[in-house]
Amino acid sequence: MAVRRRQRLGPGGGRALLGAVLLCVWWRAAAERVRYTIAEELGRGSLVGPLARDLGLSADELPARKLQMASAGKKQLKYFTVNEENGNLYVNERLDREEMCGESATCSVSFEVLVHNPLSVFYVEVAIQDVNDNAPRFLQNKFQLEINELTSPGARFYLGMAEDPDVGSNSLQGYELEANGHFTVEVKASEDGSKSRPELVLAKALDREEAAFHELVLRASDGGDPARTGTARIRVTVVDANDNAPVFSQAEYTVHVPEDVAVGSTILTATAEDADEGQNGQLKYSFHKISYRDSKLFYLDSDTGEITVRGELDFEKISSHELEVQAHDGGELFDTAKVIITVTDVNDNVPKISVRSAINEISEDTALDTVVALLHVQDRDSGANGEVHCTIEGNIPFRLEKSLDDYYRVVTARELDREQVSEYNVTVRAADGGSPALQSRAVLCLRVLDVNDNAPVFAEERYSARVAENNAAGALVLTVRATDADWGQNARVRYRLGEGRVRGAPLSSYVSVQAETGALYALRSLDYEQVRELRLWVCAEDGGAPALSSNVSVVVQIVDENDNAPQVLYPAPAAALGSGSGGAWSGVELAPRWSEPGALVAKVVAVDADAGQNAWLSYELAKATEPGLFRVGLHSGEVRTARSPLARDAARQSLVVVVKDHGRPALSATATLSVVLAESVAELLAELSSATDEAAEPGEPAGSLTRWLVLAVAAVSCLFLAFLLLLLALRLRRWHRQQLLPPASGALRGVPVSHFVGIDGVRAFLQSYSHDVSLTADSLTSLRQCEVVCAAFLSKETDRRCGFRVA
Repeated sequence: MAVRRRQRLGPGGGRALLGAVLLCVWWRAAAERVRYTIAEELGRGSLVGPLARDLGLSADELPARKLQMASAGKKQLKYFTVNEENGNLYVNERLDREEMCGESATCSVSFEVLVHNPLSVFYVEVAIQDVNDNAPRFLQNKFQLEINELTSPGARFYLGMAEDPDVGSNSLQGYELEANGHFTVEVKASEDGSKSRPELVLAKALDREEAAFHELVLRASDGGDPARTGTARIRVTVVDANDNAPVFSQAEYTVHVPEDVAVGSTILTATAEDADEGQNGQLKYSFHKISYRDSKLFYLDSDTGEITVRGELDFEKISSHELEVQAHDGGELFDTAKVIITVTDVNDNVPKISVRSAINEISEDTALDTVVALLHVQDRDSGANGEVHCTIEGNIPFRLEKSLDDYYRVVTARELDREQVSEYNVTVRAADGGSPALQSRAVLCLRVLDVNDNAPVFAEERYSARVAENNAAGALVLTVRATDADWGQNARVRYRLGEGRVRGAPLSSYVSVQAETGALYALRSLDYEQVRELRLWVCAEDGGAPALSSNVSVVVQIVDENDNAPQVLYPAPAAALGSGSGGAWSGVELAPRWSEPGALVAKVVAVDADAGQNAWLSYELAKATEPGLFRVGLHSGEVRTARSPLARDAARQSLVVVVKDHGRPALSATATLSVVLAESVAELLAELSSATDEAAEPGEPAGSLTRWLVLAVAAVSCLFLAFLLLLLALRLRRWHRQQLLPPASGALRGVPVSHFVGIDGVRAFLQSYSHDVSLTADSLTSLRQCEVVCAAFLSKETDRRCGFRVA
């Protein structure tokens, strides 16, 4: 039956109470200790004690606290077990105190108990009480003695001791000899007082002629209830007299032997001398006192007295051996010497690392000093050989802390970053203080769990792309790419478009981004003349909670294509003058017949809504009434005389000028100029009148020409007043550059000023002309053309004007 020992407070005063309180505090600070006492030979399943209750754990706490036995070795764990349901401690295997503790006076089994949530260590000690289950046993069940018949009564003869593995009152208590007329037995205490040995005492003189042999029975008994006994037979042979006994050179032999001494090595030689001669002087050596265990370890040569090692010594099991050697002569005389063999420790035990508790996964945002594992380190050697130093190998964010006795905790020492190291092999090295040192290692595999601590990172700081205008809707513009250093859902990146507007419309109506791939698509056909570039932001967002995001700037440049033909501003289209011609261009210019070669006659002004070389314009004369009379500037569009007009040249010259851009393929437009060669204004008016007559329908009354003349004069007067107002407005710089276009060319509003510049850098609209014009009733068409040209050429950057002199 198990007995649990508790500390009880006696009826002492306050001093005793204070001491008990201090003892309890210290007891809790060091560790909880529970002690039980049970008898040996208990069967499996026998109750040792209510361990959970004694540790202060209730039945409700047991499932969560996970009561677990732990020990330095598996040997201790095999004897006991803990019931997980009720927390009681039971015997797991039959207990044999003698097998467990040998001859030790006390016997106990100690082990640790781990309680989780939170982690605590408790020490449990179970004391094993001895029962009288072993009878005394003689190492030899027969003894042979030879006693000289001249031996005087009172002589003593050493007998072999009996052994009883039990302890206390159950151990060997005494010897008795069966009744006989010559011998008695006496028990003599050993010098150290630890054990008693029997001696055969001669009580009556022997007579060999009366009895040559004596058969005796020696009985050893213990103090158990009931007592157990063991017997040995003694055969005494009566021999002739021998008056010199052997004498050992030393009464006590002492030797120190390392535990790793080789089997068969001689550790000492016990020598004795006998003054007798012959058979009485021939000595034989034997062990007089030796335990059964030591008899397996040492061998004594009976002839030489050499003691050799016959088994492996182990300092950790037995550190000292005490023997007695006896030297016998040829007769009955002998001498005894004590032999003490001290086994010295060598560093033959490697430190042992036991992982008592460990985790294999840890979050990367775990706080510092978090316990990762609990280790127990033990070395069975002693002294410096048993002093163990533990370290963690490598530069890793963990360190060791010694918690209790031989326990170490592995805790976090630095912040963890899964993106740098996702898994650690924590190698703990234990080295003892021996020379050379022995060491062992334990490896803890620890996987770092990811948290969302990294925002997506784009592959480039900014993205740019070029897209040709007139693209197909849904065309791929570019692909942005962002990566997230996290793992799993935290690394899943989705893309979205930032808010914005382009020309008043939402940005999302122009482009879209694919959420999974980051591909940017154009949702509509883009027009360079409307939008030169798109500036937008793309946001990359991961799948963490909360989500992290980052933005990147994207610039999409629209590349111009040659999709706009040149547009001629001057001469004005015939439709603008009310002529009714569809798509052709016409104008009337005056060229005096006395003009020198190179004289400026007119200027063809054209623009192109495209950009770059698609807007670079060139002019060439495609058709002329007199091919060699006029030439056109390749880049300026100026029509000049190539030579002086001749009398044979027709008065009316028709010129067709082709305007081309430099696109591929090139686009073009044509302008038709009518040039009148005249010596005077009258001739000009006559020519104009004839042109008007030709244009008039047949049968029109002549009186209508007068009306047209009156209307022409009124128009010229209004035009003159309009010119004055325009000049005043220009001087006040209140006109905007957009007013450069004539009223009939509303389709060209908004075209940048740079498009009106030729390659040679001369602004097309800054050209002014000054002509002396004589008006007649037939000159209305020419006057209207002149009005349109002057209005188009005026801008806020010049003070030039068209001058008219009416005759």
